[in-house]
Amino acid sequence: MNPLADPGGTTQWLWAHLWLGPFVEFGFMRSALLGCVALAVSSAPVGVFLMLRRMSLTGDAMAHAILPGAAIGYLVAGLSLTAMTIGGIVAGLAVAVGSGLVARNTVLREDTSLAAFYLLSLALGVLIVSIRGNSVDLLHVLFGTVLALDSAALALLWGIAAVTLVLLVVLYRPLVLDCLDPDFLRGTSRWSATAHYGFLGLLVINLVAGFHALGTLMAVGMMVLPAATARFWVRGIGSLLASAVALALLACVAGLLVSYHADWPTSPVIVLCLGAAYLFSLVFGPHGLLRHQRPAALHLKA
Repeated sequence: MNPLADPGGTTQWLWAHLWLGPFVEFGFMRSALLGCVALAVSSAPVGVFLMLRRMSLTGDAMAHAILPGAAIGYLVAGLSLTAMTIGGIVAGLAVAVGSGLVARNTVLREDTSLAAFYLLSLALGVLIVSIRGNSVDLLHVLFGTVLALDSAALALLWGIAAVTLVLLVVLYRPLVLDCLDPDFLRGTSRWSATAHYGFLGLLVINLVAGFHALGTLMAVGMMVLPAATARFWVRGIGSLLASAVALALLACVAGLLVSYHADWPTSPVIVLCLGAAYLFSLVFGPHGLLRHQRPAALHLKA
């Protein structure tokens, strides 16, 4: 049927073309969508626990902490997926452990020591890429290459997603108890240290995955914003996890389409879509500003 002969059909055809056309016609858009889906299903649940543990700013600092390791990997092997991944993981874990040691053995609190490490890491990483690379390489590192994900990058993102989901299932009860009453968990279970360091490991590998797709400046957005947005709508932790993933998926699709049609940078547009959902929820959500009430306590169930 000719869509021009039917106004209603024309409208439906235009909407279908706008929504599905880019993903049907272009392989790079399908690859970007697959990569973003992997990030959404792994990073958003990690972001929920990051929020419940009051570590959102820690996540932002850690996102920048992986930069020098990735930059050294770039220095050694160029834009090598393997080298930059290993470098980012090593740097992230080093900063996490180093800031913890400083906090336990000096007068500085952990947030202060982490901020110091994060600033040094960010400056060092940008310096390395700027000296040995060019402006294009620096933009790729800072803002990601979500529209240039190849099969190796997709395999890495989905591998990290699979590991994350398996470990979240295994560590679910200790993580929930650690959010609800960490002192109780430390006093009654040997899972406390496992949950703590296991979660830090999940945080680092998901930030590295986000780094490859969205860049070091935007990676933590896929964690923090969906979780914070979902909190304005739901209470239970199960609902938070599901809502955060759904919001991340919707923002990824919307961001990819807006960036394609408007010819804007993809990573910032995806994070701005998440930010728009956050601002809307902040005002109109059941636990937002217009309700003028304190959110009820989360129904955390181990």
